[in-house]
Amino acid sequence: MNEKNLPENIASKTLNELTDLADKIIKNLENENNLENTSDDYVKLLKINKLIEKKFQKSLKEISDKTNSKIKNIKSNKNAKKIK
Repeated sequence: MNEKNLPENIASKTLNELTDLADKIIKNLENENNLENTSDDYVKLLKINKLIEKKFQKSLKEISDKTNSKIKNIKSNKNAKKIK
């Protein structure tokens, strides 16, 4: 399963938009009585889930990098004050 097979407009959505889309698909799947009609929706849901995971990991890394940068700045400011 490759998220590249998703339409461009889905791949460019935010985490919140992707989560909402996944919720809608889940609700549709729950309401469907004929499971034979749902295989495409399941595949789409799995692809969206993979995309959500990747975007979440990217956001997590960005937050972690910013936090580490701020910590380094704080430490360097404290060290600079100790030297004076």
